[in-house]
Amino acid sequence: MSDRLPMTQSGYEKIQAELKHLKSVERPSIVKEIEIARAHGDLSENAEYHAAKEKQGHVEGRIAILDDKLARAQVIDPSGQSSDAVRFGLTVDLEDAGTGEELTYTILGEEEADAANGTISISSPIARALLGKGVGDSVTVSVPKGTRELEILEIRNS
Repeated sequence: MSDRLPMTQSGYEKIQAELKHLKSVERPSIVKEIEIARAHGDLSENAEYHAAKEKQGHVEGRIAILDDKLARAQVIDPSGQSSDAVRFGLTVDLEDAGTGEELTYTILGEEEADAANGTISISSPIARALLGKGVGDSVTVSVPKGTRELEILEIRNS
């Protein structure tokens, strides 16, 4: 995986904070849990030991994922972006042609995406369809609920 991961400075710092917490708090805590469980004797039937080892595996896996994301991070400052076309970091106002519903999305990195709060991942179907399009353009997007036709009403910096 050598693909760059676009993200804002805020998204980068969020990943760094989670990684620091996992390495400085969670990892030492699990090591202590394993030591305590080992002291109880027979490891083959020690549920506490097996639970702690499983937890350690999950934490180490998450650490590896976060390390990889930080290594591939491409921090983008969206504040200076032109709003003539849909780009990373910009906010887009849309209208669903089928329902007339108005939607507003800010296109961010995968770790920053939260559709319930109006942010979508740059790799989402909607964002991929919108990238490079301008005000007045319409796109047809396949989403889990079917196909939607969206018209771009406005593009702006957040």
